[in-house]
Amino acid sequence: MLLRLHNKKIIQLPKAKATPNFEKASSKIDEDIFVAAAPIDGSLIQLGQIKLVRIKQGDRKQSRLWNAMMQKYHYLGSGPLCGAQIRYFIFSEIAGIVGGLAFSAAAWHLSARDSWIGWSDSTRKQHLNRIVNNSRFLILPHINVLNLASRVLALAVKQLLKDWSQQYAVEPLLLETFVEQERFKGTCYRAANWIHLGQTKGRGRQDINNTCSVSIKDVYVYPLHKDTQIRLNDGNGQHQPVPLRTAIDWADEEFGTVELGDKRREKRLLTIARNFYARPQASIPNACGSRAKTKAAYRFFGDKKHTMENILQTHYESTQRRISQEKVVLAVQDSTSLKYSTHPATEGLGSLSTNQEAIGLMLHDTMAFNIERTPLGLLDVQCWSRDPEEFGKKHRRTEAPIEQKESYKWLKSYHKVAAVQKKCPDTMLVSVGDREADIFELFNLALNNQDNPKLLVRARHNRLLAENQGHLLEKVQTQSISGVQEIHIPRQKRRQARIAQLEIRFAKVTLKPPRNKKGLKPLTVWVVLAQEINCPDDVKDPLEWLVLTTLEVSTFHQAVQKLEWYAIRWGIEVYHRTLKSGCKIKERQLRHADRIETCLAIDMVVAWRIYHLTKLGREVPDVPCTIFFENAEWKALTVYTTKNQTPPEQPPLLREAIRTVAGLGGFLGRKSDGEPGTKSMWLGIQRLEDITAMWKIMSSDYETINKDPPCPV
Repeated sequence: MLLRLHNKKIIQLPKAKATPNFEKASSKIDEDIFVAAAPIDGSLIQLGQIKLVRIKQGDRKQSRLWNAMMQKYHYLGSGPLCGAQIRYFIFSEIAGIVGGLAFSAAAWHLSARDSWIGWSDSTRKQHLNRIVNNSRFLILPHINVLNLASRVLALAVKQLLKDWSQQYAVEPLLLETFVEQERFKGTCYRAANWIHLGQTKGRGRQDINNTCSVSIKDVYVYPLHKDTQIRLNDGNGQHQPVPLRTAIDWADEEFGTVELGDKRREKRLLTIARNFYARPQASIPNACGSRAKTKAAYRFFGDKKHTMENILQTHYESTQRRISQEKVVLAVQDSTSLKYSTHPATEGLGSLSTNQEAIGLMLHDTMAFNIERTPLGLLDVQCWSRDPEEFGKKHRRTEAPIEQKESYKWLKSYHKVAAVQKKCPDTMLVSVGDREADIFELFNLALNNQDNPKLLVRARHNRLLAENQGHLLEKVQTQSISGVQEIHIPRQKRRQARIAQLEIRFAKVTLKPPRNKKGLKPLTVWVVLAQEINCPDDVKDPLEWLVLTTLEVSTFHQAVQKLEWYAIRWGIEVYHRTLKSGCKIKERQLRHADRIETCLAIDMVVAWRIYHLTKLGREVPDVPCTIFFENAEWKALTVYTTKNQTPPEQPPLLREAIRTVAGLGGFLGRKSDGEPGTKSMWLGIQRLEDITAMWKIMSSDYETINKDPPCPV
């Protein structure tokens, strides 16, 4: 209280002369009293019963042992712990002490947590004591036991609720913790169903001067009751739902809640995104429009704190919200290479071919699509440069575990989709991949849990089946034809458009694991075979799809449905073409691969936005165009195209506006042309930016238009 009065300049305290007692006490801890035991690797069974042993108040011997353990093995040491606190040993009936836990008072201010609860300052002060912070968690380094950490967290939740209420006469409602990004991934908290809310801003408890001098941490919480948010708001069950944050435009929707440690950096990100979208084919200086903005953009890309993962995190969250509104979502993953051979001076690039002449970056991304083929956003992006020393070592590929191979990218992406599936239980997610995704470990992962996302992959290998049933292709070819399906094959280069007739067969099969995959068991999946019949003479390669899936296929309708879903995979190819040709990402000159990745994160969302706009005009053509265009944009567009100085009172429909914008990019709109594609859209958007700027200047209603809030997404 005295410090608060001093900070408000109501009183003047003298300068502190003595060192706080807790610092003296911590320096006297004898770490040698805690000696590590022999390493333990294996499963939970090897540890026997796991329990938490509470260190009671006044037990100096146990307290000294706990402090020594934390001081020796935990990167934060033993303390000090703030306010009310309870400490535990993690005890195994076989191995003895295997770690420790500590719970203490909650953080005073925490933006991500307070927003999630919906707190005002008054309610936060009133109910902050109902939140407990998991301030220490340690598993001793010689203990390497799978699922031990998540098991301990589950025990701690039950025991703390009783112990805290008994000691402090306050029933806790919410647990919180911080996970330092540079050290840990928070896997055990996610596995124990803790909720990831966001990130801190790099400020500690004592950061009065806003120096943001500590590392950024992920924020996790665990509600102890179903109505935790209601109780933490007013305590009487009369909680008013907190309205969701309203984004002012698409950039604010995708990047508005990003946490980069500085509001100016976050604002700069939004500015760069809007500039890139307005001029998708322009260079960075041309897109930014001024020397000052260009310098600021280059400084932004050069900051090592601005990683691809940090920038894309809020877009992932927005994608998840769109996914939650769908019944079925296809998470399509694919790889592509980004060639930067024209910039040989760029550091950090890797070889893209065995001759090592082509250099650049590898990109593996996952895009969510609904069954209407509209892209909902990215779910995962992996970007890396290949080590040239690894070329020519294919003979080692069969010996190395999947985690050490580049193909592990498919499993990493699937893990990301599985995390989204847990948060969207009412949506069925299906992970879709081409032939490169035909990996036995991937199917093993998908079938590991019935709540995991489903898997739909085009077969690459004619795998051996279990129980002497022969090989995959021969097995399904022996099945009777379930029906014939006609599909439209679009024109491509020299190939003419045609209607293809496909004979459909399907079967339930059990795949035998490869010889070098020891420890894996046979897997039961469904297979669908589609083969083109009555193919024209000028077609050299008739269509043939062999698709594996963990989804049940017992009828002709289900088989056709899975083929239609797999056909949506082509959408990610269109997205990659938009990214490369529309956003000109391969022409970015930023001198280092890390800077290219930061810029690429923004370009990828811009490319998605263009693709999303193109598809949305087909999915919901009859809604007003204001769901996507600002007032000034649609008014400038109609004035320019109709040559009438007075814009209409009502905005045009979305499909009409999209076709008009595409017309600016070269779309003719003939009956045979179908709907506009991404190329005409990105060219039209670039022209629309200049038309809108001139409209604002020349319009007598400029001041009014300028004050109109941009439309929500």
